[in-house]
Amino acid sequence: MALFLVLWEIISRSGLVDPLFISSPVRVVRTGTASLASGEIWADLKVSGVEFLLGYVGAAAVAIPLGLAMGWSKRLQYIFGPFVDTLNAVPRVTLLPLIIIWLGIGIWSKVAVVFLGAVIPILINTQSGVKTNEARFIKVARSFGASELKVFVTIILPGTVPFIFTGLKYGAGRALLGVVVGELYASTAGVGHLIADAGNTFQTDVVFFGVLIFTASGLVTVAILDRFERRFENWRPKVGAAA
Repeated sequence: MALFLVLWEIISRSGLVDPLFISSPVRVVRTGTASLASGEIWADLKVSGVEFLLGYVGAAAVAIPLGLAMGWSKRLQYIFGPFVDTLNAVPRVTLLPLIIIWLGIGIWSKVAVVFLGAVIPILINTQSGVKTNEARFIKVARSFGASELKVFVTIILPGTVPFIFTGLKYGAGRALLGVVVGELYASTAGVGHLIADAGNTFQTDVVFFGVLIFTASGLVTVAILDRFERRFENWRPKVGAAA
């Protein structure tokens, strides 16, 4: 990464490529520092942050319980499965014009796009986690008279937790993509709107700074999820452990 940044700076300074097209790391840092110091960026950060949090948390709150239920109940799988498969097959971005017609260009249309982007990967991973639990463990528990609730709490849920976190990490990337697309398409504020405006006026350094913000947000989100996931490390099967 350091070598890449150095080469980028050298190419920009050498004039091999017009800085208008690629800017440079130094210019991006200067632009970001000036924007943070002046306070211009904070309102956009707040808007994008609220859109991401509302959509992502809402998606997790719906997808995790529904994924657990669909993985555990064949009846629910038959009911909701076709809708989940359809939404998974359709690029959610194509629904954006309809969402804007229904919800306008305010914050809630972007929240809906973020929700739709994150809910499917979280749900599918959670459902898959339930289905990959060892059937022999469930049979043994039931043979000893364990209730369905006991089986679910002590076997199904612990075995599904790693899959839930995988879905949350993937869903975080889809959620950030939803923020960007929603704000690029129709918005009056937000980091995505800032990137769109900067691109229209050839402010390449501002565009790169906006991209850097989204990149840092994704890395921080995944790092937080990794930290929480390590708390459940004892529930994860030991790969290659002796029998």
